Amino acid sequence: MNDILQYKDYLASVHFSMEDEIFCGKVLGIDDLINFEGSSVKELKKAFHEAIDDYISTCKSIGKEPNKTYKGTFNVRIPSELHKEAAAFAAVNSLSLNEFIKSAIHFALANQEQLNKKLSLK
Repeated sequence: MNDILQYKDYLASVHFSMEDEIFCGKVLGIDDLINFEGSSVKELKKAFHEAIDDYISTCKSIGKEPNKTYKGTFNVRIPSELHKEAAAFAAVNSLSLNEFIKSAIHFALANQEQLNKKLSLK
């Protein structure tokens, strides 16, 4: 199951609140906090579209960049044995660990369909 909505290159995570009997969403990948809700999937999608349109309009009117700025650096926590294997693979192939991880991410993104199939088997 994929609890992600997409509209105009924006993504939002979605969950259902059993207590409130309502769908709740949160826009991802921006520096601001945007939440929206609906009592049905149709209402939720409409609220998401309205929230994005309003956000873009507001950003434009105040001269603000709406998207999150990614710096290109992030920390990755992995098991020490996997770290060791990755470092060894990189060294054997005359790559820095950073170059190897970058190429692994490119490979995974280029092969998303096959990767999703494998991940769903677990």
